[in-house]
Amino acid sequence: MALTRIGLAGLAVMGQNLALNIAEKGFPISVYNRTTSKVDETVQRAKAEGNLPLYGFHDPASFVNSIQKPRVVIMLVKAGAPVDQTIATLAAHLEQGDCIIDGGNEWYENTERREKAMAERGLLYLGMGVSGGEEGARNGPSLMPGGSFEAYKYIEDILLKVAAQVPDSGPCVTYIGKGGSGNFVKMVHNGIEYGDMQLIAEAYDVLKSVGKLTNSELHQVFSEWNKGELLSFLIEITADIFGIKDDQGDGYLVDKVLDKTGMKGTGKWTVQQAAELSVAAPTIEASLDSRFLSGLKDERVEASKIFQGDYSTGLPVDKSQLIEDVRQALYASKICSYAQGMNIIKAKSSEKGWGLNLGELARIWKGGCIIRAIFLDRIKKAYDRNPDLANLLVDPEFAQEIMDRQAAWRRVVCLAINNGVSTPGMSASLAYFDSYRRDRLPANLVQAQRDYFGAHTYQRVDMPGSFHTEWFKIARSNSQN
Repeated sequence: MALTRIGLAGLAVMGQNLALNIAEKGFPISVYNRTTSKVDETVQRAKAEGNLPLYGFHDPASFVNSIQKPRVVIMLVKAGAPVDQTIATLAAHLEQGDCIIDGGNEWYENTERREKAMAERGLLYLGMGVSGGEEGARNGPSLMPGGSFEAYKYIEDILLKVAAQVPDSGPCVTYIGKGGSGNFVKMVHNGIEYGDMQLIAEAYDVLKSVGKLTNSELHQVFSEWNKGELLSFLIEITADIFGIKDDQGDGYLVDKVLDKTGMKGTGKWTVQQAAELSVAAPTIEASLDSRFLSGLKDERVEASKIFQGDYSTGLPVDKSQLIEDVRQALYASKICSYAQGMNIIKAKSSEKGWGLNLGELARIWKGGCIIRAIFLDRIKKAYDRNPDLANLLVDPEFAQEIMDRQAAWRRVVCLAINNGVSTPGMSASLAYFDSYRRDRLPANLVQAQRDYFGAHTYQRVDMPGSFHTEWFKIARSNSQN
C-alpha cells in the first residue's frame, strides 16, 4: 500500500471518531492501539461507514513506517503517564523532523516539558485541545493546537477540513500560540463549560422547585430559549433531556438520574490557575463547589432529615414572568462566566508572553465544541472592537445587556434564596457584577484589619505613599480616656 498522510494512536471513543473524520475528509490514515481489538474494530467501522481510507496496525514499528515523511502522529490517550508511555513507544521509531500531537486534556506544563524533550531528539510537538465529545470528533470538533508552529503547518490542511465548519466564520481551528497554550485554552474552555452547565442546572431548579414546571413544560421552555439569544449546544441538549421518557420505568429519565456529578479535573485546574493568577472566577468556582457538594449524596440525605421543613414562601408565582426572568438571569450570569474565563486566559497569556487572540478563540468555539453558542459571535465582535478590553462586562453592548437584565436577575436570585433553593452560580455571578461595577468596596476595612494585626501597611485615597498606624495603641488610649 501507499504511505498514509497521518497516523493516530489511541482508539478509545474520541480517537476512533477523529480517525474516521480525518479519513472521511480524504486523508489516508494509519491507526494503532495497544489493545489490538480496538484497531480491528476501527477498521471495521471505516469499512461500514463508506470504505474510508483507514489502515490498522498491531505493532508500533509498522504503524510508524506506514506514514509518509515527515511523519505526523496524533495521540489520544489518557493524560499523564499514559502519554509519556505512548511517546516512548512511538519515538523509538520516529526520525528527526517527525511530529507528535497530543490531542488529550493534558496539563499545559506537561506539554511544555514534552515539547522541550522532543526538541532535544529532533522531534516536533504540539498539544492540541479537542472539544465536541464523540459526535464532534466524528463530524467536526473545535481544535486548539499550541506548540511548534512548524508542526502546525505540517497538518494545517488536515485540521482546516476536519474541524467544524461555521458559515461566515470558517473552520473552528486556529494556531493558538507557543508552548502549552493550546492545552491551557482547552482547560479554560472546560472551566467555562462547568459554569455554563451549573447555571443551566440552577435555571432548571428554580423553574421546577419554585415555578413547579413539569418536564414537559421544561422541554418546551428550553426549546423556545434555544431559538433566541441563548441558542447553544448545551441549551439544545437540555431541551432534549427533558423530553426523554424512562425506558425502564414510569416517568421521565432525568428524574431517575442520581444527583451526583462526575468530573475529570479540568474544572479544578481552571480554578487553581485562576487563584495562581489572582483572577476572580467565582462563577466557575461555584460550579466546581457544586460538583463537590453533589458528591456528598449520603451526607445530604442525612442533613435533609435534620433540617426538615417547608422552605418555600408559599406565595403564588406568575409562571410566565418567572420563565422570562430566569431566561434573563441565565443570560446575564453566562456573560460573567465567559468574562471570567477570558480573563484567566488573558492573564496567563500576559504572564507567558503567548500573545493569545481572545476574539479568535471565541470564533473557533462557535462550532464543534460543547460551549458553542450564538452568543460567542458577540464575544468575538467585542474583542474585535477592542482587543485590549479589560473585561467583557465593560464592552458597550454587553454592558447594556446586563443593565437591561439586572432587575430580572436580582428577582430570580432573591426568589431562590427566599424559597431555600441554592443558586450558587447565579448568585456568584451577580456578586461579581456588583463588586466590579462599584468604585468603592469595603476592602478598606479588610486592609485596615491587616495593618492592625500584621503591620501590612495601607495606601490612602487622599495622598500617595504607604502608611502604618498603631491601631492597637490608639484604640487602647481612646478606651482609657
